[in-house]
Amino acid sequence: MIAGRKHAPQHLGRVLVLGLGKSGRAAVEYLLPLLGGRVDALAVAAGARTEESEAFAEAAAARGALVAFGDDAVAELAARACSADDRGGAARAAGAPAFDLGVPSPGIPPFSPLYVAAAASCGELASEVELAWRESAADSRWVAVTGTNGKTTVVSCAAHLLREAGLRADAVGNIGDPCIAAVAAGATDVYVAEASSYQLASTSAFAPDVAVLLNITPDHLHWHGTFEAYRDAKLKVLANLADAPRGVAVLDASNDVVRAEVRRLRALDAAERGFAYVPMGTADGMDGDMRARCGSDNAAFIADDGSLVAALDGREHALARADELAVKGAHNAGNALAAAAAALALGADEARVANGLRTFRPLEHRIEPCGSVRGAACYNDSKATNVDATLTALAAFPGARPLVLLGGDDKGTDLAPLVEAAHAHARGVVCFGAAGPRFATAFEADAPAAPVDFALECAEHLEDALDAALSLAGEGDVVLLSPACASFDEFGSYEERGRAFKALVADRAARAEA
Repeated sequence: MIAGRKHAPQHLGRVLVLGLGKSGRAAVEYLLPLLGGRVDALAVAAGARTEESEAFAEAAAARGALVAFGDDAVAELAARACSADDRGGAARAAGAPAFDLGVPSPGIPPFSPLYVAAAASCGELASEVELAWRESAADSRWVAVTGTNGKTTVVSCAAHLLREAGLRADAVGNIGDPCIAAVAAGATDVYVAEASSYQLASTSAFAPDVAVLLNITPDHLHWHGTFEAYRDAKLKVLANLADAPRGVAVLDASNDVVRAEVRRLRALDAAERGFAYVPMGTADGMDGDMRARCGSDNAAFIADDGSLVAALDGREHALARADELAVKGAHNAGNALAAAAAALALGADEARVANGLRTFRPLEHRIEPCGSVRGAACYNDSKATNVDATLTALAAFPGARPLVLLGGDDKGTDLAPLVEAAHAHARGVVCFGAAGPRFATAFEADAPAAPVDFALECAEHLEDALDAALSLAGEGDVVLLSPACASFDEFGSYEERGRAFKALVADRAARAEA
């Protein structure tokens, strides 16, 4: 191993990078300069052809990489690598895999032909997050955040708190630069990584100093195949925590699935467990103290006066109150609590963490204030691409009954909880896009349970949906885009959808003032 790094072999051998998404391109950029030294051959199974991937592949090939497109790319690259051996490259032992290491992009499902071929052709598969951790400086520290909803907010908030505490911390992974690009840049001492289930599924040695495990609810089943596989991928964030000096897990104990893991950890002897854990909340919610409930050594919770409290190593830290946070909603108070607990676990000063909580601002597309039209406040929550996220947003406005825009690219999930929550918290919904008819049918079927003043409208596109909501809204109302769907029926991403919504709000506001 290379001295001064986490777990970086001096010789990587033949490396296969699978896919040319953001993380795949970053991995290739990191590995290309190692060709002829630590890397004997670099092969890139580029997946489907796009203008962007073809341009990148051409440039990588000019620098010595082997590149192939399509489902048969791995077999083609293995044959080409063997041919390189015949021309004087590093010879392979009989029966040895064609590649020593494979780095799969997170967008490639494990049952896809490309992934299956790579698994059969590589001695080891390691996600870009795993590769980055291994290659990072031995004295660097890592915070890994995973969960179904809230990851990006927690990562951004934790990085903000750590910077406020005077540390060189950056948000990396699914937010910010890919982990391996940040490691290559060498400008970070604390990597706060948003780690998806896709990335964690291909980890083996990854040992963050602090692991934050948020809620786990059904999602991405098309990639993992079963909820159990999805859950287990998330739980891998804890697998090597005992290998980190003074490792700490921050766990959302208000979530049933995560609370089961808390119970498992509590049953272990401290020496057997090998790391500390901080349960956030209890089965009753974030206002529960697990020390009082179950005798836990540590706990994080929201006190009766609204204060965010984290108790670690026998010391209780009372931080900012929930009503002092710029981010809205009880769920964001929980996200802030998770970030604060992670920062404190790394030794951040209590006063600086408290100040950082007060100065942290809402992220784009996450219950983001985006202006008002004739006195109605508009919020962009385009990141709410599943029902659970929208349920959270519906409860974020206790002083108002929002008019909610629902729809987009339908994920086919059960809508009963959404209808019930909308009836409880909203003044009406506008169902739009490809999912609009199914959503409207669900609300129509439960119409007898709706409040007498509950409005149900339908629209074809996002623009029509906003106009329909604004026609119902008056001074002091809230118009909320929280679609509970992906965006691909009308937009290329939830970011594009959110920015389109904000532009429409700005246009309607300008018209109203004209």
